[in-house]
Amino acid sequence: MENNNQQQISIDLPADVADGIYSNLAIISHSNSEFILDFVRMMPGTPKAKVMSRIILTPEHAKKLLGALQENVQKYEQNIGPIKTNNNPTIPIPNIGSGSAQA
Repeated sequence: MENNNQQQISIDLPADVADGIYSNLAIISHSNSEFILDFVRMMPGTPKAKVMSRIILTPEHAKKLLGALQENVQKYEQNIGPIKTNNNPTIPIPNIGSGSAQA
């Protein structure tokens, strides 16, 4: 927590959500008022992918999520080692609904 004066909250994790959803691609798009994260599952050899979950965030919360992810990746790499990625950081993806997106 950023501030010691913040109140603790209790978070309920229902069993059907606790199992999680596998995604091997994230598509991120935005407008002036929101960021949309589509978590997609692509199967090898199939031309069609499926959006498994969509999360809509305010710009402020998107920036906080970015910071939290950066902090956690840094901790992971300190404990386990560097995460290897390919040399292509963005993959052009066809539009999903409206707007343009890249992952």
